[in-house]
This record gives sequence, structure tokens and C-alpha cells, in this order.
Amino acid sequence: MTIRNLDKLFSPQSVAVIGASERPARVGTVLLKNLIEGGFAGPIWPVNPKYRLLGGLPCFPAISALPAAPDLAVVSVPPEAVPQVIAELGAKGCKAAVVLTAGLGNNKAPDGRSLAQAMLDAARPHLLRVLGPNCVGQLIPGIKLNASFAHTSAEPGRLAFVSQSGALCTMVLDWARERGIGFSHFISLGDSADVDFGDVLDYLANDANTRAILLYIESVKHARKFISAARAAARTKPIVAVKSGRNARAAQAAASHTGALAGGDDVYTAALRRAGIVRVDGVEELFDAVETLAHMRKLPGERLAIITNGGGPGVMAVDKLIAYGGRLADLSPETLAALDAALPATWSHGNPVDVIGDAPAERYTAALDIVLADPNVDAVLAMYAPTAIVPPIEPAKAVVAAAAKTDKNLLACWSGGEAVQSARRAFAAANVPSYETPDAAARAFQHMIDYRRNQKNLMEIPAELPEDFIPDHAAARAVITAALSEGRSMLNEIEGKRILAAYGIPTVPTEKAETSQAAMSAARRLGFPVALKILSPDIMHKSDVGGVALNLDDLAEVRAAAEGMLARVKRLKPDARIDGFTIQPMVRRARAHELIVGALTDPIFGPAIMFGQGGVGVEVIGDRAIALPPLNMHLANDLIERTKVSRLLSGYRDFPVVDRAELAQLLVRVAQLVSDHAEIKELDINPLYADDQGLVALDARMVVSPSSLHGPDHLAIRPYPTALEETIELRDGSRVLLRPIRPEDEPAHQDFLARVSPEDFRLRFFSPMRRLPHRELARFTQIDYEREMAFIATRPVSGGNGSETLGVVRAITDPDNIRAEFAVLVRSDMKGLGLGDALMRKIIAYCRQRGTAEIIGDILRENQAMRTLAAELGFQTLPVMGSDAIEVRLPLHPKPADGKPGDGKIS
Repeated sequence: MTIRNLDKLFSPQSVAVIGASERPARVGTVLLKNLIEGGFAGPIWPVNPKYRLLGGLPCFPAISALPAAPDLAVVSVPPEAVPQVIAELGAKGCKAAVVLTAGLGNNKAPDGRSLAQAMLDAARPHLLRVLGPNCVGQLIPGIKLNASFAHTSAEPGRLAFVSQSGALCTMVLDWARERGIGFSHFISLGDSADVDFGDVLDYLANDANTRAILLYIESVKHARKFISAARAAARTKPIVAVKSGRNARAAQAAASHTGALAGGDDVYTAALRRAGIVRVDGVEELFDAVETLAHMRKLPGERLAIITNGGGPGVMAVDKLIAYGGRLADLSPETLAALDAALPATWSHGNPVDVIGDAPAERYTAALDIVLADPNVDAVLAMYAPTAIVPPIEPAKAVVAAAAKTDKNLLACWSGGEAVQSARRAFAAANVPSYETPDAAARAFQHMIDYRRNQKNLMEIPAELPEDFIPDHAAARAVITAALSEGRSMLNEIEGKRILAAYGIPTVPTEKAETSQAAMSAARRLGFPVALKILSPDIMHKSDVGGVALNLDDLAEVRAAAEGMLARVKRLKPDARIDGFTIQPMVRRARAHELIVGALTDPIFGPAIMFGQGGVGVEVIGDRAIALPPLNMHLANDLIERTKVSRLLSGYRDFPVVDRAELAQLLVRVAQLVSDHAEIKELDINPLYADDQGLVALDARMVVSPSSLHGPDHLAIRPYPTALEETIELRDGSRVLLRPIRPEDEPAHQDFLARVSPEDFRLRFFSPMRRLPHRELARFTQIDYEREMAFIATRPVSGGNGSETLGVVRAITDPDNIRAEFAVLVRSDMKGLGLGDALMRKIIAYCRQRGTAEIIGDILRENQAMRTLAAELGFQTLPVMGSDAIEVRLPLHPKPADGKPGDGKIS
């Protein structure tokens, strides 16, 4: 179940109240009172056999006695009664219910099912959607619906607030009313037994009355569904979230540095970032952020200039800006000269631009005009501290006037109390974001930066990996299978390095030696100097027990180190199993950076990739960033950039520059490794040496366990489906590759569209030909494979590098997997070769395998070639009234009657 019947939940025409009451302090009493006093225009039908009349309304003895099926029912009855109530509502024809009752998850039905499951089972045959249970309800102020037991109402507005915490809902209602903030939707999810974040995000993404979405998250149940819905919604409007529980740790007894370093909250941060959501701390910051983003203009960069009449507040703003990771703009010489001419001689002569405490509106105007014109400035923060010389409203008017003349982002910070209220009202009326403190203003600019980066990640063109990268899946699988067959979860260093090598990750040659004599023989073969390490499945961190010896220069040193190591380990870890030693050549690269690359398995979001500064003190340093696989080159580079060590990789003093592309490729390969093998639960490469000689993994640790998941099922984001690639032969004997589209295909897609004739373009897009901007092309190429698919026909460029796109077919499926809408386009010089037919058959087969009920499309009446092809493929034709187009439909499967869409899996 997804968005089906959510219109009945969020925009009902009639409401039934099951368990309505007039007894004091009862939920049913407050609920009915809120509905009546809210002014809902449709009929309200109380249901309770104890009353004939409630709140001046006729009260019905049973659901079956209602005059018609209600669009929405709000249920407040004891837990054991809820499943039967839902069954009766479904039988009556009701399609949506809000269940306020708590305790369904912990209590059992007579047959042993939880009451929550019994409720869902009762709803499913009727396609009845359930919000809750254990929720406060919902408020839709635009239709005056207060279907909640909240203590106050909500004002109309264009913000949607969705929360898992009922207590927070009532707190936010109070907070928002005091500040005059209104809502399009105010939704308490409760236990989210049916309707969850993913469903609500899918609905709100297409709601014209919602300009931004605010979330309070305690946990996510369906990771892939949540991320897919959030990514789709974040392309159209800002999403801002508070995630509680920042200090919780997911893996206290982790077997690797990665597991110890990356708690569940780090992975949540990575997931929200990947989904395009801006994460904030606390309710006030939540509303500040959404106010900022709702009025945000295009932000070309991240350089902020500050104009202030007080040096102290300006410095405070800079401190906070830097602390949040922001960047202060370097004013150009021309700007500094112009400010010298316009400002008193005592101005600050730099950024922040201190226009002095007695600055009148004219001085603010001059400074704003000059600074906004500087190409080195991407946004401006104007600040004011109250003085007895200049009324606050005067410089505020100067800011409002400047905002009307510029396309850059202009923020205001008027500090103070009652004295500056008129200025804040002027900013609000002019849609200029304003803040009460320097901290809040600097934080707001960081929200803009976070939003810009998230949107860039959603739209960026990634670089391609080398085409000759083909991992040896079988070799990696053999190592994992052997370990599991022996009942082992911890792979030894040699096994870990074999798996890395199978994915093209450079490692140091390493041999196993069971005795000190064998270690000496291995050292002789490998060449001195060597490193010796203890080999034990029971020792996680070798250096903690003296299990590492470096720079051994001859056979005597190897023997002494091996014997001493065994003695120490037996003394410190007497129960540890000792399998011998590993021995490898010493890698002496004094100027190499020690990095860590790892992976862990989060219980919610599955595999996550970690990158940061490595070495023995990795936990103490704590410099790391997390990202969800799959990764491409852009996402890998973004992961690198989010660490402090990334600044060192560009070279400093006598340390050389590290090849970022090579490092990003390694991260992509690690992400591919954990994507391919669900059995890998933890992975550590620490240290990974990186310098001008390249990359090399000195140590590798992996933890594996059996997994019932196959293919991409263990990932929160569905990866590129390689299995769907297929080579076909066209009528002229040439061969082309049909494959899913990738983000890297954007440049070739632009060239492809340029070689489509204006007439063919018009027949496809129903409009004259034009060059599509990057944003639209990114939307075409950066698809979510979980809910849409585009296949392209491609072949190598004749006499050149790369490949060219010859045709494309795409299908966008509704969230219920009931209907997929297709579109197809073939390059004009490729028509008549059967390519269109092949692409259509490819997308039809895909949708049929996915369990989609039907595939549909719109075709211009004059497009006879496409109409003929559709008829040959079995499509039914339906006229569209008042349109130049016809609709074609091809049934693939019977539409589900039990509310279960297709499972979305490809065999």
C-alpha cells in the first residue's frame, strides 16, 4: 500500500467518529468537539450505541447504520475492538481511517496475531488506509478538518508537518500558533502500521498547497521506500527534518574500527543527505530552516559577505559561520575601493563590512549595492544592533529595497526585542528571511549551503568509471563461502586482501606463515624489510596485544619478533586461537597519508560506506564521513570532501597531492563490493596509504555472516541493474546494447536529442524542439530504479571514444505499481530499423516482470507510426476528449484486489 486512497485520508468529504462520547476527559469527546468547532463543511457522523445525540448531531448505534460510507473514519475504541471496527468500516465502503487507540502492537488477538496485524489484515481486502495507531490524529486547516484530540487548532498555511511523536505534535502546535505559523497538513503518524513517511512524502510531493515539508523522525521502518519517496519529493520542494537520538550507538561491540566509529545516527545523517533532506536540531531550527529555504533564491556558491553596524555581532556571526563549515567571501580590490569611497574612514576595511554604529539607511544602501555587485560574493547577511541614533526600520527599508533589486540571497539579522519588531514585520512582508541572533543567521546560511549541496547531488553529472573495471565476483564469493562453511565470521587478513584484489583494490602482497621458521622463509621470498603480524580470529586489534612488528631487516629479527609475539599474545590473550602469522613487505612511504575506508551494515539502511583519516588512533581522531551505496564518482568525491583529511590530500608542505580520481574509484569499488555480497557485514581497510605513488591497502579486516538477501535487496537504494543489459541485432545487421540509463549518460543524451528532428521531437514531447536544460536532463538520466526505468540503445562511437545514444524508452510507475506511463523516442536517422519496437518490447517485459498491472501512454493522433506500433504490440486505444492525443493501454496483470501491488522484484 502507498498513496492509494490517501486522498480520502487527507481530503475527505465526510467523517465518521467511532467511539464518540460526551464524557469528560475522554479522547472521543475531545475529538468530536474538535471536529465540530473546527468548522469541517462535510457531514460528521458520531458512532456510539449509548447515545442518540452528541454535540447536537445525530449519533448512530453502529457503523452499518451510517447513512453512507464515510470517506474518513476516526477511531477511538479499546484496542481489542479496533480490528473488528476496521473490518466493519471496510465492509461499509470506507477507504481511510485514523486510529488514535494505543496498545495494538503489544496486545494479542485470540488467534495469536498482534492486534496491529489483525487491524491491517482487516483493512487489506477493502484497500482501507490506516493512519496510526497510537497517534494524535491529523489537522488539515485548508478544509477546516481537525481530526485529532490536540488541545489547540492549527492555522492555514503552506507547510506540512509530519511527526512520529504525538507529544511533539502538541508542543509544535502551541509553538506555531504563538508565532503565527500555519500548515497545509499537520499529521501524527503514531506507530505507522500502514501509512508511513514514504506514503505521506509521495502524497505531499504532488500537493499544490504544500510549499515545504517538515519531518520529526524517531525511526524509519522501510528504508528503500522512504529514500525513494524523499528523493522524489526533494526535487520539487524543500524537506527539513529533525531526527531524534543523535547519541545512540548502533554497534557497541563492533568487530572493526568502522563499526565502532559509525553509529546508527551517522548512517541516518548519510541517508537523509542522500535523500535530499536538510537535517537540523530542534523545533525552532526546523522552522527557521524551512523559512529560509522557502524564500531561497538560486545560490551560485558558498561565499557570504556580512554588513553590520556593530563589530561584535559581526565577529560573532563569522565565528558561527566558520563553526558550521561556512565560508567568508574575499571582497575584490574594486569592492574595497568602492567601500572606501562610500563609508567613513573608520570602517572595517574588510569582510565583515562594519558600517559603524551610527550608520543611516543611506550608508546601508551604499554598502549593500557595492557588496552585492561583487562577483566574489554569493550571498549577503545584513545585520543591525539597536542604537539611539538610527531607528531600526530605516536601515530595514534599505535591505528590503536592495533585496528587490538583486537576484542574490539577502538575509537579515536585526537583534533586539520590541524595538526591532517593525523591521522584522517589514522583512516578513517582503519575503526577506530574518533572524534574531548572529548564531541563527549563520546557521540559516549553512542550511542554504546544505540544501544546495543536496540538490547538486541529486542533479550532478558523475564521471564514468574505466570501462575495463570488471570485478571477479566468483573469486570473492569463493572466499566468503569457504569461511562460512567453516562456521567462521571473521575473515583473516589474507582472505580480506584476496577479496579486495578481486575488486581491483591494490593491496600489499601478504603470505601466511604457521611457524617462525615459515615466517623466515616467507620473508626471504618477499624481500626485506618486512612486517610481521599475528594471525588470529579472536584478536580484532593486533597492536593492542603487541601483535604487529614492523621494519624487520633480516631473518634473525623475524625469528625474534615471531617468538616474542607468540609469548606476548599467549600472556595477554591466553584463550585466543593462533593460526600463525602474516608477513608482508614493508611499505616505506614516509609522506603517505594514512586513511581508512570501511563498510558496516546498519539495521535500518543496510550497508554504509565510511571514509576518513586512518591509523592506530582512528577512533580518537574521529574524522570520518558516511555515505550509502551505490556510489558513483561524484558521490565518492562528495564523501571525500566531507572529511577534514581531504584538505591535506591536495598537498601541503612536503606532502604530495593525492590523486582524487583514483581514491574516488577505490570508494566506488568498495561500495560495489558490499553491494554485490550481502554476507559482508563489516569491512576495514586501515591503513590505506595514499600519496603521489598511488594507493595501497596495508591491512584488511572483514566480518561475514549468512544472508537470505540476494541481488540488491539488502541496499536502501536500488543500484544500477546490470542484469537488465541486453545486446540485440537491428534489421540492418548492426548490434546495439539495450541497458538502463545511468547518470553518466547525460552528455550523450544531450547529443542524442540534438540529432532528433524537430518534428520527431514535437511528436514525443508535444511541443516544439528546444535544448533541454541541465536540470531536466538530470531528471531524465538520474532515475530511481526502484520506481521508474529508462532503457537506452547505445553503441560505441565510430572512430572515437565513448558511446552514443540511439534511442530511449522510459516508464514511470505509480507508487502502487498499478500503472506505468511510457514514452519512447528514436534518433531520427535510426528509424525503420526496428529499434522502437525493440525498446517497447524491452519496457513491456520489464513492467510485466515487475508485476505492474498495466502500461499506458499518450500519442498524438497524427503520429501514425507510433499508433501502428502500439496496435502491433496489443495496446488498446481510447480517445481523449478535447485533445489532439489518444491514450493507449496494455493490460499486463490483473489489478490487485487485496491492496497488494506487485513486489517490484525482477526475476
